[in-house]
Amino acid sequence: MGTALIILAAGKGTRMKSDKAKVLHQIACAPMLVHALRAGQVLEPDASVVVVGHDGNAVAKAVNAYDDSVQIAHQTEQLGTAHAVSQAATALKDHTGDAIVLYGDTPFISEETLLRMAEARKKHDVVVLGFNAADPGRYGRLVMQGDTLERIIEFKDADEATRAISFCNSGVVAANANQLFMLIDAVGNNNASGEYYLTDIVEIARKKGLSATAVACDETETMGINSRAELAQAEAAFQARARVQALDDGITLPAPETVHFAFDTVIGRDTIVEQNVVLGPGVTVESGAHIRAFSHLEGCHVSRGAIVGPYARLRPGTELAEDTRIGNFVEIKNAVIDEGAKVNHLSYVGDAHLGEATNVGAGTITCNYDGVMKHHTEVGKNAFIGSNTMLIAPVTIGDNAMTASGSVINKDVPDGAMAVARAPQVTKLGFALKLFEMLKSKKIKRDKGAE
Repeated sequence: MGTALIILAAGKGTRMKSDKAKVLHQIACAPMLVHALRAGQVLEPDASVVVVGHDGNAVAKAVNAYDDSVQIAHQTEQLGTAHAVSQAATALKDHTGDAIVLYGDTPFISEETLLRMAEARKKHDVVVLGFNAADPGRYGRLVMQGDTLERIIEFKDADEATRAISFCNSGVVAANANQLFMLIDAVGNNNASGEYYLTDIVEIARKKGLSATAVACDETETMGINSRAELAQAEAAFQARARVQALDDGITLPAPETVHFAFDTVIGRDTIVEQNVVLGPGVTVESGAHIRAFSHLEGCHVSRGAIVGPYARLRPGTELAEDTRIGNFVEIKNAVIDEGAKVNHLSYVGDAHLGEATNVGAGTITCNYDGVMKHHTEVGKNAFIGSNTMLIAPVTIGDNAMTASGSVINKDVPDGAMAVARAPQVTKLGFALKLFEMLKSKKIKRDKGAE
């Protein structure tokens, strides 16, 4: 039996003034339709179908990048919401359980609300999600008789009495999948827009003797996104909720309004996240870590007791073990930093492994790219990498080894050895004074010639 998700994502979204589909615009580092898919996971769906239209191949690619088990259905003509849902019928022909229709541009339906809809389905054939609107505007109205939903009337087709109703339609519908498609087959397009409205299934269901009801949610959950301004409002709403949740989870945010979370950020309790930190997708920070101001993290794992920043950048593939130190203006990419290791100042470590308790001096760079391929740098335990060392990958620095400051290392350094790879210093006594006098003389002649 189980439940299937049907996500409608076929609209162009002309008010976005964009070449790409509306549902691909991001909130908290994920396309907005991904938020709808994630919310639906609370129902443990047996199947998920995304109905695509405008820029459908790009939408399908984004969906499969998130979850390649999601099926794609194409709506080649934009004939209304009922027509859009009907495009999922083939993908769900063998599904005998429920189906719930969600919208790719309405990303904030809560898990609790979806569970209440599932509970209501135990008593009613059709369940619609509604909300009491502060400004009902052009929303469709839900006509209730006690707990029974009699019908849904679109604004364009409503009289003045119906428009006075403040209980509005979100568009989210749950029903048995076979029954849903049967009701959709009976939908016509004799209305002001000439479209096949999904909302008509309620009246059709009632005429067939089926029961219908509406579950109410907070209006903020039904926020639809149709413009750049509404996209910005949605981002702000997500961030506000994420910050409150982080504080409730025992995370210290000295200036919460300046911290930005991604849709999948995971942070443990007793972690401190300072001002102006940006957490991109794929970030996990364990309990008791400290992320200092103006740092940017993405696709990384930070273990207990680690300190990152200020002004640090952790890129995808970064693994920081416990009690590591990543300091100011340090960038780490696709690298494993073992317990107690330190990269404190002005360094780049990429495609590398630093052993336990190793110290990397300021200005060190792992030269990992030869213009075609990336290469690995291996540094052992308790090594000391002198400031301004260039490690030309592929190269291995052994346990307890050392590189002298200013060295360019392109050969392996054995355990316990010290490598010095820099030109000998030449000191010419008095030459600086002579050079400056010569340069000043040239400048005087140049300035006179310009007059």
